[in-house]
Amino acid sequence: MPYRLVRGDEIADGILSTDPPKLLLVPGGWARAKYDLLGEQGVSEVRRYVRHGGNYLGFCGGTGLALSGPYGLGLCPWKRRAFTDRLQHACSGHMFTNVEASSDLVPGRLPEQPLIPVWWPARFEYQPHEDITVLASYSTPGPDFWVADLPLENVPKQPLSDLESQYGIRIWPEFMTDQPCIIEGKFGQGRYMLSYAHLETPASVDANHWLSHILYTMTGEEPAGGVLSVLPAWNLERLPRRWPDEDGGEALAAVKAALEDIIALGMDHLLLFRRNSWLLGWRRGIPGGYINFLYSMACQAQNLTPTKEAAEYWKASCDKFLEDMDHFRHGLAGYLLAERLAMSVPESSGDIPSDSLREQRIALFGQHMNYGGMYAKLVRVLDKVLWLTLRYGPS
Repeated sequence: MPYRLVRGDEIADGILSTDPPKLLLVPGGWARAKYDLLGEQGVSEVRRYVRHGGNYLGFCGGTGLALSGPYGLGLCPWKRRAFTDRLQHACSGHMFTNVEASSDLVPGRLPEQPLIPVWWPARFEYQPHEDITVLASYSTPGPDFWVADLPLENVPKQPLSDLESQYGIRIWPEFMTDQPCIIEGKFGQGRYMLSYAHLETPASVDANHWLSHILYTMTGEEPAGGVLSVLPAWNLERLPRRWPDEDGGEALAAVKAALEDIIALGMDHLLLFRRNSWLLGWRRGIPGGYINFLYSMACQAQNLTPTKEAAEYWKASCDKFLEDMDHFRHGLAGYLLAERLAMSVPESSGDIPSDSLREQRIALFGQHMNYGGMYAKLVRVLDKVLWLTLRYGPS
């Protein structure tokens, strides 16, 4: 489908008014970061766009952004539900769901309980409201569902229940049962659909079928050949390099290789592992998500044919980027080994102080849920490379 990537400053400058899209799609991430980058004017522009008939589709962080309360656009009167236990947020994988309402945004041919993926989802603060329709709610975990670094399929249910009773902990995600995960509503003359399920997850058949249906319904476009699509599996390691050497392709290949060295080190020391072809798994407390994100960006960037603007920007940036990458790789290797030692060395032998580990992590990644440290420098460059290459889709 034709698309254009837009940044917060472009929205604040009025692009939704001067060139209104058929649909504003806001992907996952951190709602607060999106809100801050939109700024007061950008928030006002999004609200104006939807109020005057625009369509808003939000996933995960894009869903949180649309809610009411701090750092929310207020398109939906519901708020985000607070967590009473951080393990309640550490859920990932597919869940069976119950489709609860008939709507033109729900495909006619879905299984009785569609299997759709969630990746560390927040939750709605549910309250009955005449302007909000729950389209789907969670049922039971699917075969690839994890809580933190525990695969539930490999944990016997009865012994787990005994452990939960004995130690007063909650691992099995019963708190998600019957909780809404996909909703729709109206704001002024416009419409929003909000999903804590990631329907764009690669090779997730029910989810991709639903996403395709939503896109064509909200935009009025017709699918090519009348067939709704399923996203192919995304194998990061096998993405071929298309970025030409004369435009810095070898430098991007070096970045990918450096990150693969880090991932191999984490795997050798049982801190990281392969969840699937595009997602790492990690021991609880290890910043595997950050590593996975940076690696995904590097793999996807080198797989693209750059625009002139992207090639010029990367050639001007790559020498400093490689220098920063070398410092980051060295620091991250030391940090991962320190984490491994902290898990292994008995306290009586003189453990590694937790304050020291925390300081190392902040220097590398910044504070929790906020890009910072050495990592932020790398992300900003790759983010701009990708944006300059991908901002205009097929027309």
